[in-house]
Amino acid sequence: MFQGVFPPLVSPLALAEVETPVSVIMCSGDEIMQLAAPKAALAHERKKKWKTSQLAYLMLLPSFVFLALFTFYPIGYSIYMSLFKNNNATLATGPKFIGFDNYVTLFTKDKIFAEAFKNNMIVVLVTVPVILGLAILMAIFANKVKVGKGLVRVSFFYPTLLPMVAAANIWLYIYTPIYGLLPSIFNNTTWHFLTDPNAVLWALIVMTIWKQAGYMMIFFISGLQNVNPELYEAARIDGANSTQIFWKITWPMLMPTTLYCMIITMTNAFKLVDHLYIMTKGGPGNSSNMLLFYIYQKAFDQNNIGMASAITVVVIVLLLIITCVQFFTQDKRTFYA
Repeated sequence: MFQGVFPPLVSPLALAEVETPVSVIMCSGDEIMQLAAPKAALAHERKKKWKTSQLAYLMLLPSFVFLALFTFYPIGYSIYMSLFKNNNATLATGPKFIGFDNYVTLFTKDKIFAEAFKNNMIVVLVTVPVILGLAILMAIFANKVKVGKGLVRVSFFYPTLLPMVAAANIWLYIYTPIYGLLPSIFNNTTWHFLTDPNAVLWALIVMTIWKQAGYMMIFFISGLQNVNPELYEAARIDGANSTQIFWKITWPMLMPTTLYCMIITMTNAFKLVDHLYIMTKGGPGNSSNMLLFYIYQKAFDQNNIGMASAITVVVIVLLLIITCVQFFTQDKRTFYA
């Protein structure tokens, strides 16, 4: 009587005792198996994805560990120490909690901090556009040159291979009065680039541009090689000149690369410290001092860990704000092929 309704070996009374939907009770055995099959396949797929995710997280674990140890922990510890007075006066008693007094002192009383901040902003505003512009020009030239392409690229990239200390010593010789390279070439013994408060910052800016432009060129060469040549051919057929081709095709297609290089160049402008120690030590009169070197002076020369930590937090927040503004404003105008 129930042979076509219930699965084999299952009685109606047994099914009635279980709170099972009527639609399931009225299904045959084959239909129940068909309903269960997708659930089993879904469970298998989830298990497979979980195993893949486990492997991915396992492969990323070393990077997470290094990131936590050398990025997140130092940032957190700097924020913590910035709330304490920790200098020579507290060597015997230990760090003393003072809240936000270090930040108040920085922005209201510390004139050297204001000078270093101003110098750093000048370096950012000058070096970032100049480095990016030179890098694009060098990349276009190195990409189009027919003879000696490898030599041209190596020549442009070579300053990047030099350690900053070596580059600083080279430019120290170039700028040295009387027997330096520039005074010797122009036969002018009155030039004092590194001791003139009005010239020292610009002398360091020139060295920074020379050092970093070749590095950014590599990224723009890669971006140029990813541009479809058919776009240029179509533009030439339509009668576009070189200037129109650059502004209508090359520049928009390079926007992702430009956004990345802009952020990297900007952060590099705040990390200038090696050549300052070799060439000027922030002088004369803090006219070439910058934030990172001032952090070094506070921490190691003056043993003021609390104030150095506060400056570090200010730099981190400033870089984070500038990077977010650049990314979220420029990314909307960027074309990703």
